[in-house]
Amino acid sequence: MPFLRHAAAFFVLALAITVSACSSTPGAFISPYDPVRRPISPPTEVPEEDEYAELTADVASDEGLFTVHRDDGDLYFEIPDSLLDADMLLISRVSGVQAGMGGFLPAGAAVNRQMVRFERTDDQVLLRKYSGEAVADDTLAIALSVESNYFAPILGAFDIEARSPGDAGSVIDVTDFFEGDTPAISGLRPAQRRSYQVRRLDGDRSFIGRVRSYPLNVNVRHTLTYDAGNPPSDEQANTISMEMNQSLVLLPREPMRPRHADARVGYFTIDRVNYGLDEQKAATETFIRRWRLEPSDPVAYEQGQLVEPVTPITWYIDPATPERWREAVRDGVENWNRAFEAAGFLNAVRALDPPSPEEDPEWDPEDVRYSVVRWSASLTRNAQGPSTSDPRTGEIIESDIVWYHNHMRSYRNWMMVQTGAANPGARALPIDESLMAEAMEQVITHEIGHAIGLPHNMVASSAYPVDSLRSQTFSSQMGVAPTIMDYARQNYIAQPQDGLRPEDFLRRIGPYDLYSVNWGYRLISDTDAPQDELDTLDAWIVERADDRMYKYLPQGGLGVTDPRAQTEDMGDDPVRSSSYGMDNLRRIVPNLVDWTTQPGEDYADLREIYGEALGQWNRYVGHVLTVVGGVHVDLKTADQDGVVYDAVPSSRQEEAVAWLGREVFEAPVWLNDPAILELIGPSTGGLRALQRRQATILNRLLDPRRMDILVEMEATQPDNAYHLIDFLDDVRVNIWGELGTASAINGYRRALQRAYVERMEQLMSEQPQGNNFQGPAPDLSRSDIRPLIRAQLVDLRNEVESAERRIEHRVTTAHLADILTRIDAALEAQEEG
Repeated sequence: MPFLRHAAAFFVLALAITVSACSSTPGAFISPYDPVRRPISPPTEVPEEDEYAELTADVASDEGLFTVHRDDGDLYFEIPDSLLDADMLLISRVSGVQAGMGGFLPAGAAVNRQMVRFERTDDQVLLRKYSGEAVADDTLAIALSVESNYFAPILGAFDIEARSPGDAGSVIDVTDFFEGDTPAISGLRPAQRRSYQVRRLDGDRSFIGRVRSYPLNVNVRHTLTYDAGNPPSDEQANTISMEMNQSLVLLPREPMRPRHADARVGYFTIDRVNYGLDEQKAATETFIRRWRLEPSDPVAYEQGQLVEPVTPITWYIDPATPERWREAVRDGVENWNRAFEAAGFLNAVRALDPPSPEEDPEWDPEDVRYSVVRWSASLTRNAQGPSTSDPRTGEIIESDIVWYHNHMRSYRNWMMVQTGAANPGARALPIDESLMAEAMEQVITHEIGHAIGLPHNMVASSAYPVDSLRSQTFSSQMGVAPTIMDYARQNYIAQPQDGLRPEDFLRRIGPYDLYSVNWGYRLISDTDAPQDELDTLDAWIVERADDRMYKYLPQGGLGVTDPRAQTEDMGDDPVRSSSYGMDNLRRIVPNLVDWTTQPGEDYADLREIYGEALGQWNRYVGHVLTVVGGVHVDLKTADQDGVVYDAVPSSRQEEAVAWLGREVFEAPVWLNDPAILELIGPSTGGLRALQRRQATILNRLLDPRRMDILVEMEATQPDNAYHLIDFLDDVRVNIWGELGTASAINGYRRALQRAYVERMEQLMSEQPQGNNFQGPAPDLSRSDIRPLIRAQLVDLRNEVESAERRIEHRVTTAHLADILTRIDAALEAQEEG
């Protein structure tokens, strides 16, 4: 189906995620961008050619996509008529950011991407924004309605100051557009303006900086300065200054043939409503985001030979990258070549050093033809793979990977608390440099995965048996998960006696990565249109459907929680995996003083990494917690047998509650290592902190949404359901076990038991609120939850009364008397309500 002027859909994912750019070495770029001349109606008054000569005399000009002219502080665009109505992307990036504005707004981060066109009307040139969310073929009558009902807003209107020689183009003054407070290209979001109490843009301190015109894009850097009542830093100045980089990027004249997405294979996507489809609804088309790869030898490619692409996907290494980490960055990029070989392409991905000024004085990282792995001097502990794609087809045209310098701190800490028990290289600070280089390499590989179109796939790590992850042979060949796009970072399951090498603890490219790249990038012969590929694409999925290594689930779930699709976990059994993790953590905590301290230094590193150890404990507990009320999800189409949603077996849920009883509700006092707390104080650990941690887990376990899922599964899948009444009984037994033994109750348990009664009272008296992440909360007033909670409190009251008569420990007796008072108050309040 032809693509319309108004046929474009735009989707860009930036945080964590990515896609990349049509990079190539200078001189080797194959351009599909040759502009097409369109007939233009003449203006009512055409400026004379001498006006052009006068305007451009003695000014600095730069030729490229279109010519830009600088006259003192004024900026002019000379836009050829051949580029009027051409689809472009306007990408707004922060190129200089004031301290304090947040780690996720670094230099290089894109804050807006918009598809625009320059259009001429009478004596003006308009800059209009086209969302592309809806399309229809130009030959269909409904195309007129689409254009009317998706009217393109005007971002800017510019008088024609002069016409180019030969009446071939228009010169417009764009100074105010870039120097003014233009919302469409501002780096400040409305919420930031409110938070920082922005009053106005100060024109005297706002100006246009560097302007460059490249073959496929025009870049404008401009500084914007705002008066602000509550700036993010330097409050006395009442000022926010930021430098923005605006890039106008020409989209390909011949759009790349798109590929339909399938929810069973993970790709970032673009969506558009196509009113021209022969369906009895307004149907949505979804295309994957991918690079344009074309074989240099199509015949050999069809014969199954590995063939180099016409234009490889290329990233340049930021010159700011420290020398000792450059090889890790390079390897992180080029690791993906193995996956592209599965799709028939040889040397499809490459990392290059930028050319020197002598080799290419015109090379510039802001040129859209060049993608860069940027090294960001930032305290943020993260890495990102932001990218830009053609909103009409999903073709990725540009990407800049961002490695934040302080992300090394994350891996320094994580490797010690996750692998230090079995990995000698992670037992001292700084950790072994070769280990850090390997970790950095794999992070870059993960971000490049985003940049070639792949989102996170958190279900993948559940494909590997727990025992296999303790095998050196298995780990060295298969890594920690079938994909590097899972958040399975280090092998915390392996025990000291398992003999893994340092590199065996880290993630790497896996079988799913080869499979997904082949699915998205392999050219399918003998097809004329995207819909002709659907049978083949479906067959590739069905062929692997019974192998869990090739499963995909989107991050965030599908309305339920699948315990196999969690972040930072690994293995096919969360209870066993977390048990091994806890065993290692018990070995690590007593060694932290030795591993983190050096003569002449204080205990800041000990405090930090001890905090990381407590956070790791929370992760292990959270992985088990999710089993309770969990629902397995296996995405399928109608040609596949079996169910899509299936509750976790009741026996696995009961096992998880019992594990929580042992590891959480029996206080893990081993976390409160005296040798550590004597040096850093009790603010991080200690009695109160551990009591709070236990109470938090209990509240998460007794979450009304979790209980609502148990009720739902009991009604819809009764044969294997974990009944809510059984769940509540099991929790009560694990919290109140001392009542049956008539033994004294220690301080940790007393606090936990009070938290239990408080939580039950909340469930009886308060209606939980919905939120954007979890959706609406269940209506407890119409649920079985409240009657069963009341029954639990009545039963508990009887047990407490019996135990109070038998226990002679004075503190325990006082505690139980208080519990009875709390239960009575809760029951009475519920009756009055």
